[in-house]
Amino acid sequence: MANRPLIPTIADEEGTVSQSPVAALPLPARTHRNTSFLLRRLHSLTGLVFGGYIVVHLIVNATMSQGTSPDVFQVQVNKIHALPFLWLTEWVFIYLPIIFHTVYGILIILNCQPNVEKYPYAKNYFYLAQRISAAVIVLFVLFHVLGMKGLLGSTLKFDPQNATYSTARHINSSLWVTYLVYPIGILASCYHLANGFWTAAISWGLTISAGAQRRWGYVCAGIFVLTLCCGYLALGAAIHNKQLLH
Repeated sequence: MANRPLIPTIADEEGTVSQSPVAALPLPARTHRNTSFLLRRLHSLTGLVFGGYIVVHLIVNATMSQGTSPDVFQVQVNKIHALPFLWLTEWVFIYLPIIFHTVYGILIILNCQPNVEKYPYAKNYFYLAQRISAAVIVLFVLFHVLGMKGLLGSTLKFDPQNATYSTARHINSSLWVTYLVYPIGILASCYHLANGFWTAAISWGLTISAGAQRRWGYVCAGIFVLTLCCGYLALGAAIHNKQLLH
């Protein structure tokens, strides 16, 4: 019989010591790789959910540019807040995906190793920009959500019954909020969204060939332009609505 490496195991209840082949033991490294793979897939999936919400959110916000007579934005907000189980929908499809995507994304940022100095290729710059935009978004979302919820003062609080007015009050609360926080936050969010959609298609095996990736890249570039225009339209309308505050 061929010799096989054996290792002792812990004695059983009767005191008998048994031996088993090393190959029969589980491999921690493989388990770690599988866990990392699943977490990254979940990170990608929650990013798609988060991204879909951003698209809808920016399109709805852009209706502020249609004016206040009638107030189209208020109509859209009323429709959203009339949905049944709104709080459950928000937690399942917005807050929980955002929390997981953000927390795991921070871990990715802490472990990433940009190599644009050694390999100055476009995709490496996209990768670096994705990580930088993620860090910006973390700070931006914290400010946006906490402010809209009224945790940073009544001036920044969003009132769904007076959506247009409270949004204008929030955006025009200070110059740095109006002309620094939101322009940069919107730009970072739209870039992260579009580039994330592009890389997600590769991760899920939807765009294997270079041609498929190029064509999908054009679509994602269109998504970037669409969401950026919607975001800046909403921002411009909120700035214009400053007159409602007087």
